[in-house]
Amino acid sequence: MSATTPTTPQAVQPSRNTTIAAWAVLLVGLGVLYVPTFSDLLNGLWSTDQNAHGPIVLGVSMWFLWFKSRQLAADPSIQFDPAPYSGGIAIVVALAMYIVGRSQAVYLLEVGSLIPLLAGGVAVFFGTNVLRRIWFAFFFMFFMIPLPGSITDTLTQPMKIAVSWGAEHVLYWLDYPIARNGVVLSIGPYQLLVADACAGLNSLFTLEALGLLYLNVTRHETAFRNILLATLIVPISFTANLIRVVTLSLITFHMGDEAGQGFLHKFSGMVLFISALALIIVLDGLLRRASVLWYEHKGLRS
Repeated sequence: MSATTPTTPQAVQPSRNTTIAAWAVLLVGLGVLYVPTFSDLLNGLWSTDQNAHGPIVLGVSMWFLWFKSRQLAADPSIQFDPAPYSGGIAIVVALAMYIVGRSQAVYLLEVGSLIPLLAGGVAVFFGTNVLRRIWFAFFFMFFMIPLPGSITDTLTQPMKIAVSWGAEHVLYWLDYPIARNGVVLSIGPYQLLVADACAGLNSLFTLEALGLLYLNVTRHETAFRNILLATLIVPISFTANLIRVVTLSLITFHMGDEAGQGFLHKFSGMVLFISALALIIVLDGLLRRASVLWYEHKGLRS
């Protein structure tokens, strides 16, 4: 008679074929629902300067989701524990949001329903443990949802005025003939309207998303440093928008109105994000250096 060693029950992992078939069905369903939605957006709101960040955020979210999924697939310690009830509730809520949003042309609900639908699918097939590992991909998708114009107009106006005021003073300090009336800048013989795309809430959301993505990729261990960097995205966004408006003003003054409103106007959008990313990296480096000096100082004192 031999002794037997008790075994601990483990969650059963789905087979590869089952996983592929389940995700194939889910992808087909997602295509039927959301291809018309994204087609309407690409030909509508996402083709405007104010919401041009939408497809970029969607693409980055899908890449991040794939990237984290590859990491989880290579992790032998990950346990799959399907949660059909909680995941099913999320899917039902998402479908209700989609039906109301699609029928009433409310993008806030129609596009926003994609987030609980995907999250619910992950919970149903793989469990909440996996969902917690890839939560940032779904959170990042919030930045692609077009907000109602009434909200953006109300929240955007103070930022446009502040950026216009800042650009006026920077150009005046550089000895350019500049004057301002509200959000209209007059530089030489030209007048520039600081629009929502140049200094608005949408660019703030995009830059906040960019900063959060940077924080998630760099994976700092200090929570205070992460919170501080995320908070400082707001003044960084203001500074980047200010750089963009000043750049457009200088282009218009030296090269004419056509250059300012043509290709170089769109290129200034790249200036916005490049300068914002550079400011985030520089600020992160300064915080890292400050933390090193602080710990060295504490070590010397102790």
